Amino acid sequence: MEGNSLPCASCRFLRRRCSQDCIFAPYFPSNDLHKFAIVHKVFGCSNVGKMLKDLPVDQRADAVSSLVYEANARVRNPVYGCVGTIAYLENQVSELQTQLSEAQAEILIMQMQQNPSFTHHSIP
Repeated sequence: MEGNSLPCASCRFLRRRCSQDCIFAPYFPSNDLHKFAIVHKVFGCSNVGKMLKDLPVDQRADAVSSLVYEANARVRNPVYGCVGTIAYLENQVSELQTQLSEAQAEILIMQMQQNPSFTHHSIP
């Protein structure tokens, strides 16, 4: 980096000089050391650098966001990472859909008990 500019989070974390062409600088700002630290812990600096170099520049920011998200998920759940979170949420959705169906059935039963001439065709 030129002049008084601070090194990026990657270079700060690794205690090295940050060059003008540092691949990490645009995506790991100096003031967000934790963001790089978590990605480094899970994926390693070399692997992240290789991934970024292999991507078109316009896709790198999204890739870094995904890496940060996955790294955080891997810290919480080292085996399944994001997949574990997705499976958990899908299970919750399924349970809530079951509860909703049960509640709708109870409402229908109550309506039928209150009005014996009530048919399911009158439900909007």
